[in-house]
Amino acid sequence: MSMAQQAEPAVGRSPASGPRQSDGRTARRPPALRLLARPEVGVFLGAVAVLVFFLIAAPPVRDGSSMANILYQSSTIGIMALPVALLMIGGEFDLSSGVAVISSALTASMLSYQLTVNVWTGVIVALAVSLAIGAFNGWMVVKTGLPSFLVTLGTFLILQGTNLAVTKLVTGNVATDDISDMDGFDQARKIFASSFDVGGVQVKITVVWWLVFAAVATWVLLRTKYGNWIFAVGGNKDSARAVGVPVRFTKITLFMLVGFGAWFVGMHNLFSFNTVQSGEGVGQELIYIAAAVIGGCLLTGGYGSAIGPVFGAFMFGMVQQGIVYAGWNPDWFKAFLGVMLLGAVLINLWVQRTATRR
Repeated sequence: MSMAQQAEPAVGRSPASGPRQSDGRTARRPPALRLLARPEVGVFLGAVAVLVFFLIAAPPVRDGSSMANILYQSSTIGIMALPVALLMIGGEFDLSSGVAVISSALTASMLSYQLTVNVWTGVIVALAVSLAIGAFNGWMVVKTGLPSFLVTLGTFLILQGTNLAVTKLVTGNVATDDISDMDGFDQARKIFASSFDVGGVQVKITVVWWLVFAAVATWVLLRTKYGNWIFAVGGNKDSARAVGVPVRFTKITLFMLVGFGAWFVGMHNLFSFNTVQSGEGVGQELIYIAAAVIGGCLLTGGYGSAIGPVFGAFMFGMVQQGIVYAGWNPDWFKAFLGVMLLGAVLINLWVQRTATRR
């Protein structure tokens, strides 16, 4: 029998002759399961639950100014959580992100004050320094093959010590000098730390930047070749390299994006308070990573979104301010964060198992 004769019955069968047979691999999953497969679904439901809880338990939360404060707290976490999440999707961590924020602010403040130059000079130099720190972390990871946990832990300790030592050496104190009367301060403050009125409520500009950065990150992940590279190197870097993905470039630039986020938040801190405490920032890196994990990013890489960390950061801001508005002891904040983190991990695990179940 010829090959054409063998194929003829399958081609000639009428669709009406019987139901199409399907193996489990090609069957379409129900819409509910496809929705559950989205990494941000679990954290969205969690964020709604936390919001409803505090709306009931803490009546001041219902006030517009209170919600503006919550969004502000969320934005300062969320701006950094976005690049940290992208890095985690790419399969890496950055434990130096918290102190890198302070390093950036210290650089801009001390350079501007000590050299008596326009503060924009310090801002630009701080950006270069932050990107260089990110590039160094990325280069060390791809060059040595060491886990990013170890590389960035070393950078964390270096920056922490340098922040304190250099600040004391230059200023004779643990904080920088006030730069509010220097040239360019007012213009920089408008960009990094201003407020605007919405219905009689003052909203910080960081909330707008947070949402803009989230939109850009989502577009990059879902609509660009670079976004495909991020998922590829996080899923399996060897396979990604085999199909032509520039693994080194992708990982180094992801670390540099974290550096950019650290610079932006550092500038906000500087132009909000006019001065910087050199010992701050320690522990914030865990908040950023936790917001990304709560937002659906896997610790193993290759899975996540940019929208999920937005809800994760909102949950952090909601709990942080909600405890205060409820009149509870703020010492419970970290306990709430621990519960949220464990709950998010369990929900993400359940969501993935449910979504992949046939």
